[in-house]
Amino acid sequence: MTTDTAKDPATDASDDWKQWHERRVAAVSAPYGPLGLVGTYWLEDFPDGRLPDTPGTWVAEGDAVVLTAGGSDGLTVDGKPFSGRTRLGADTGPVDAARVAHGGRRLVVLVREGVVGVRHYDPDSATRRRFSGIDATPYDARWSVPGRFTPYGEERTVRVPNADGRERGLGLGGELAFVLDGRRHTLRVSVQGDGSLWAVFADATSGVSSYRFRFLYSGAPDADGRTTVDFNRAVLPPCAFVDAFLCPFPPPGNTYDVAVEAGERNLV
Repeated sequence: MTTDTAKDPATDASDDWKQWHERRVAAVSAPYGPLGLVGTYWLEDFPDGRLPDTPGTWVAEGDAVVLTAGGSDGLTVDGKPFSGRTRLGADTGPVDAARVAHGGRRLVVLVREGVVGVRHYDPDSATRRRFSGIDATPYDARWSVPGRFTPYGEERTVRVPNADGRERGLGLGGELAFVLDGRRHTLRVSVQGDGSLWAVFADATSGVSSYRFRFLYSGAPDADGRTTVDFNRAVLPPCAFVDAFLCPFPPPGNTYDVAVEAGERNLV
């Protein structure tokens, strides 16, 4: 007598989602995850170069920062105690690899549309200490559907408001089409460096039973443009955790009248 040990695909998908959600919570609450950000400071707003609760003097020079500090400021650059003057370009790696540190804190140089800023991360931030989890709807196969990506041919840039009140360009590489409950929808998406797709969207739950907008990532399309659109893995944008993130709002065409009751919804 043999026993059929084949697993139900729906159970596999639900188990995969649970593991994904656990990894997501761990990443958000990591020492240098989004909860650790305590400030984003645009240097044009601080002409004297003195940033809130941040040692040293930070002055924009083209697309870089000139940092001046004394030994008593307690800063390190590239892991070594720093005193003097140095020019710093944008940090492009993970937060914990930022060149400038102040004890356990990390000071990250960023440039957006030619404007230079500094992000201040503190693993001991009050927001990180208060965090108690992410409210996410359990997996439902209804919200995972086939999609087909059609590239524009060349990237298009649209101006959209950002969570910090400024308007910036959002690069879009094409449209992702899919069907939900018999209705055809499209998402205007950005193409990331690895070929995967990223969308900013809102729906009928936004600002009601979920955050005002969310992000959705889909795997790189195959040669025929096919990929999976899985709203079970819709995520809160960084600005849902900390106000100091920029976060673009949805571009025109990415706000639905349907209620997407899936994925991450709010903070617990």
